[in-house]
Amino acid sequence: MLALHERLRPLKILAKNRRILAEGGWILVAQALSVTSGLVLVRILTAHLSPVQYGELALGLTAAGLVNQVVMGGISAGIARHYTIASDARDLHNYLRDSRLLLQLASIAVLGIGGVLSGALHVLGRGQWLNLTAACLVFSVFAGYVGALDGIQNAARHRSVVAFHMALVACLRIALSLAFLHWLGPSGASVAGGYACTMALATASHILVLRRTISQATPASITRASWARKIWEYSWPISTWGGFTWMQQVSDRWALETFASLDAVGQYAVLFQLGYTPTLMLVGVGTTLVGPILYQRAGDATDHVRTAKVHRIGWLLTIATLSIAAFGFTSAFFLHDLVFRIFVAEDYRSCSYLLPWIVLAGGVFSAGQVLGLKLMSELRTRTMTVAKIATALAGVSFNFIGARFMGLQGVVAALVLFSSIYLAWMLVLGRSPETRSSRSPDRS
Repeated sequence: MLALHERLRPLKILAKNRRILAEGGWILVAQALSVTSGLVLVRILTAHLSPVQYGELALGLTAAGLVNQVVMGGISAGIARHYTIASDARDLHNYLRDSRLLLQLASIAVLGIGGVLSGALHVLGRGQWLNLTAACLVFSVFAGYVGALDGIQNAARHRSVVAFHMALVACLRIALSLAFLHWLGPSGASVAGGYACTMALATASHILVLRRTISQATPASITRASWARKIWEYSWPISTWGGFTWMQQVSDRWALETFASLDAVGQYAVLFQLGYTPTLMLVGVGTTLVGPILYQRAGDATDHVRTAKVHRIGWLLTIATLSIAAFGFTSAFFLHDLVFRIFVAEDYRSCSYLLPWIVLAGGVFSAGQVLGLKLMSELRTRTMTVAKIATALAGVSFNFIGARFMGLQGVVAALVLFSSIYLAWMLVLGRSPETRSSRSPDRS
């Protein structure tokens, strides 16, 4: 009997974790499609756009990054984190109502940002960038909606819905970018217009699915809980440091534009898309799968036994991420020439030797983000504020110093240095709960 029990144990473990395996399968397929479509898109865009035009697109998308980091990103993260809490409280109706209100207020804020940017472009004599900036801002708003709706469905563990929309975005991004390039001609504004339409269609699809999967099954609550306030208390630190992290994320391109050339910006953008972004997306398979599980296990982060389990899972995922970074660096070191011959037009291939270092930076930063996910599951967003702001400001300095003295190579080195410092700080913040001075989640 004992031998039979031992033989059946793997089957029992498999049955117990069947849902997680199925969810992981959906996410893996969707992320694989996203990575593949991203590589295909790089090939298409580098064939249609010159390095200068590609550089203009990269600079234009910095406006979308500002909206995502400062306005939409924090709210989307707060909405995703509070789904399980609202579900446990049986108050999804009020939660969805307040989430919609916050997104509407965020959209109004984006209109204000758009007005300021338009005025600044006129003053600086760069009126030719208005169309590109407008398209990027529209893209950022709908991308914020998609992020929030993805977060809700992911928190509800409707992985097939999330996978479907990831696949939808991957396919539409290629199709609509090509359509706009042929319709409006080769330019960064054309591509940004395709991106904006992609996210608008994905938002519409998400809303239709949400009404079927969650809204209609959610009766109105008798009480009127203020989820908007709770979400904002969680989100405002993310929005606060978001401005600084945005500065770090865009300063590399603007530093190259200032001290090198738009051609260098275009080459760097290709390196980033081939090395940094796929690494983040690969790690995203794990965080997308594990994130909602961490949120469910942490609950409202007041049970120390539950948070200890979250702590162990977070550190295991961090170790796995660093292993991926080491493997990616080694692979890119030997295969960077081949990768560029396959995915990049000839005008961009001279910088392929920098690909391993971009991959390394992406892996190291991703490990820090994994630890950040652990802290966020513990409702400790305020704890991360100083680290986020300080490392972002250091990263901005590194970028301008690197671009000033070493050009493209210097900016890549700055990215590696920034990622390493960020990881080191998050390692300190993510240490064992027993060694922290306070074991309570951040509260107002």
